[in-house]
Amino acid sequence: MLLKDKVVVITGAASGIGKALALGCAQRGAKLLLADIDAIGLRNIAGSLREAGTACHECVTDTGDEAAIQALASECQRVYGAADVLINNAGVALVAPIDRASTADAQWLMNINFWGVVHGCRAFLPQLRSRPEAVLVNISSIFAMISMPTQGYYNASKAAVRAFSDALREELRDSTVRVLCVHPGGIKTNIANQARVVDLGGIASSPEQMRANFLQTAITTPDEAARVILGAIEQGRTRVLIGRDAKIADLLYRFVPARASQWITRLARRQQRRRAS
Repeated sequence: MLLKDKVVVITGAASGIGKALALGCAQRGAKLLLADIDAIGLRNIAGSLREAGTACHECVTDTGDEAAIQALASECQRVYGAADVLINNAGVALVAPIDRASTADAQWLMNINFWGVVHGCRAFLPQLRSRPEAVLVNISSIFAMISMPTQGYYNASKAAVRAFSDALREELRDSTVRVLCVHPGGIKTNIANQARVVDLGGIASSPEQMRANFLQTAITTPDEAARVILGAIEQGRTRVLIGRDAKIADLLYRFVPARASQWITRLARRQQRRRAS
């Protein structure tokens, strides 16, 4: 699919991968509807794109709220008639061992990372089905395959996105809507800075150290991630890994699924001890 003159809806568009996707789509001549809960960041990126000549509207949206997603779909229909591409990108992180996280924190994460994807797909499917070709892009993670301590709920949310996307792809097999599931590795975004930290579970000595460790191990920039995703949309792909770390972890998972998480965890802890020494 060529993105020129296509209507692209992006959630989580105020920063990180979402912002980079908005810029990349604008360069390709797309018309944009950007959504984020960060009103100031959203206004800044949308305003700069409009000043550069891009058709761009914004809508402050809590993707964990089904009514808000339905309102976003209605706004898209009002402004553009229908979406050609929906990128469910919004996501959050929670750092806590499984038995230390509150139910409220776990539900907060699942509402955004998983239910936000579900709400987006369901709200926009009527519009997407009406187009001669359309793409649903769901951002999962390499953590859908590899599980790490203190990330149990994040792992679960991204594995759920993966399974949901696979099922939806088959349901839409004979339609004009293609489903692309994206599995990034470490991306240099603000997700670690904005994570809810309940208990580090021994993975770092402090939240500051945890965030520093993340920035050191995240090897891919948001711009690089956006280029891969947009390329996958244009090439008609249904699954894509982002970053050398994601590709290595996925390969390890394919060959030794029962041990992959253990080995990756050991490697991460060894690197942590090396940095601390």
